[in-house]
Amino acid sequence: MRSIRSFNRARTESQRGFVLVIALVLAMLYFMLMGLVMIDSSRAQAEAQRFRARMMAAVLAENAAELACAQMVTLPGGMANKEDNQGRMVGTYRRLTDNRFEVNGEGETKGVVRQQATVLLEGHIEGNTIHIDYSRHSQ
Repeated sequence: MRSIRSFNRARTESQRGFVLVIALVLAMLYFMLMGLVMIDSSRAQAEAQRFRARMMAAVLAENAAELACAQMVTLPGGMANKEDNQGRMVGTYRRLTDNRFEVNGEGETKGVVRQQATVLLEGHIEGNTIHIDYSRHSQ
């Protein structure tokens, strides 16, 4: 009767190289997958930063237009300049002929990704009522 030890040893020596190759291939595939995940996550983070910067620029432009219009019923024009850690905003309000007005707002973000946005409002004033006829938001 043959010994079990000699039987197993003969069998494992022929499979040892195959198992090692499989282990190396699996490890290589795993690290390649991790590399792809890291590349995709950095791309997603860059997209999120661009989106946030676009939204912040739009908000800054709208806030600038709103600040410029603070006294629009009583004054013929106005201007607002503000800057904080989010970015810079500049707004101008001017009254045109026949109780018509124009409001411009500009916003520019600070940070890693810089974005700019503008707001243009045109309308008219009837007594103490303000009517906006045209609005354009751009980035």
